[in-house]
Order: sequence, then structure tokens, then C-alpha cells
Amino acid sequence: MDITEEKASDVVTLHLSGKLDGTTATAFADKMFAQIESGERRIVIDLAQLDYISSAGLRAIVLASKRLNSANGKMVFCALKDPVREVFDIAGFSSLFSVYRSLDDATSSLQA
Repeated sequence: MDITEEKASDVVTLHLSGKLDGTTATAFADKMFAQIESGERRIVIDLAQLDYISSAGLRAIVLASKRLNSANGKMVFCALKDPVREVFDIAGFSSLFSVYRSLDDATSSLQA
């Protein structure tokens, strides 16, 4: 999995590509924790290039979300491919997290 980041205004976007699974979940969690520790509070997770997510990936998202919530931050997701969206739906993540069709919509939601 690759993670690239960009920052516009006070919103950080993390672009994930590849697979978020048992092998890569720790790297994702570490990246999220580093963002939170550096003071970031508005984070968009762009999943347009993520092909697969496992239960370990879901767990990393929950851990990052809990830490961000305790810091009064917010994380949203965008551009889920169908296989990833199915996992989000089955796990109940689609009702726990804000999920947007596009990166622009996700970014706008955090700037409001």
C-alpha cells in the first residue's frame, strides 16, 4: 500500500492505493497517529485507488478514528471502489463514518 498526502488550508488528504490489510494496517495507523500528533484535526481519506480492505484495515481505521475523536477532530472518506464499499457496508462503517463520492465533496464537508 502507498500513502501520499497533501494539505490544503486546514484539511489533510491521505490518498491510499493498493491494499489495506494485515501487512499494511500498522503503516496506515502510524501515519494517522503522526498526523494527529502534529496537530491535524480534519482528515480526508481518499480511497479511489484502494483495491482491498481487510478486517485489520478496518481495525486500523477504528483506532485512528478514536484517537482523532478524542482530539476533537474529524475523518471522512471518499471515492470508495465497489469492493471496498461492500466491506464498509457489511462492517457498518458506512453508517459510522461520512463517506462522499468525490474528494471535492469530502474536502468541502470539513471546511464547512
